[in-house]
Amino acid sequence: MLRQKYQLANYNWILMLAVLAESILGVVFINSADSTYTVRQVAGLIPGIALLLILSVVNYNYLSGFTTLLYAVNILMLIVVKIAGVSVGGARRWINLGFTRIQPSEFSKIILIMFVAVYIQEHEEDFNNWKVLARLALLLAIPLLLVVSEPDLSTTIDIVFILLALIFVGGLDAKIIRNFLLVMVPVSVLFIWYIQTPGQILLKDYQVTRIMTFINPSEYSSTTAYQQDNSVMAIGSGRLYGKGLNNNTISDVSSVTVTDTGLVSEQQTDFIFSVVGEETGFIGSSIVVALLLIIVIECLKTAYRARNISGRLIAVGMAALIGFQSFINIGVATEILPNTGLPLPFLSYGLTSLWSCMIGIGMVLNIGLQRQY
Repeated sequence: MLRQKYQLANYNWILMLAVLAESILGVVFINSADSTYTVRQVAGLIPGIALLLILSVVNYNYLSGFTTLLYAVNILMLIVVKIAGVSVGGARRWINLGFTRIQPSEFSKIILIMFVAVYIQEHEEDFNNWKVLARLALLLAIPLLLVVSEPDLSTTIDIVFILLALIFVGGLDAKIIRNFLLVMVPVSVLFIWYIQTPGQILLKDYQVTRIMTFINPSEYSSTTAYQQDNSVMAIGSGRLYGKGLNNNTISDVSSVTVTDTGLVSEQQTDFIFSVVGEETGFIGSSIVVALLLIIVIECLKTAYRARNISGRLIAVGMAALIGFQSFINIGVATEILPNTGLPLPFLSYGLTSLWSCMIGIGMVLNIGLQRQY
């Protein structure tokens, strides 16, 4: 299975170059946001590219044979986080390896994409059977509950959206989708009402505040909405061409002019797009979004040409991961979505996020090498 003849002409150079370009831009903007993270990002990018290149020539069908083992390892890592993980800002999401920290929930995205893809392929004939769907729901509920309990609601929601895309493309019956929506709409309304009641136990106080800030931003304009308001101001101040690199006087909280106000925090991770908008303006922001869109489109093209269901779904899963996560991150930075803590793929600082995306894209490249035509 490992020995496989590939034609270099089938290598998706467009996808490869788009990922490399976005990753290099990530280093540039991270350096501008906070230069103390630059060396670590570059040091993480090198093995990330190596992972991408290696996995692009390893038969994805061979890797798919280890999904059960990977699922078990994923559960184990998430349990280790609960027991001995590093706590930052009230959340326990990282494992300290000494030379670096990893965030297992980021690897969960790739592992669960592979797991669901193989599960659907194995149950192609009876996928819409309620027992098959219930078993899948139970298997997915275990890692999702471990992630949400860290607490990491934003990553949990992100994974759910990604997996729903896979399940939809995998052939979920339209009647099941309709019934699901009929149930979820009133449940969502009840959920919003419940989390505002005294003594609610579903969410942490800061999670409720973030949701309510989005629903009624005027009441939180001087507190939790302040960061997003200033992110929008930073992006808008860049206008068409931006202020130039290392000139993020609004988004950079270390700037002398804004030290006392702390306009936008976490600009190297969650709010990297505010740096992009301020320094490179509409033109630079459009280039960043265009590269992400190219990556999504190339993943979908690979899915269309895949030789089997698992390959198709892995490629769709990566398209969903890059697409949903980019939409959420940029939506937060532009204040069209509630404030969450999701990185912008390939651009935000975060080695685990970068490595997981590189692993996923490496598999997509291999799927493309084995395309039908």
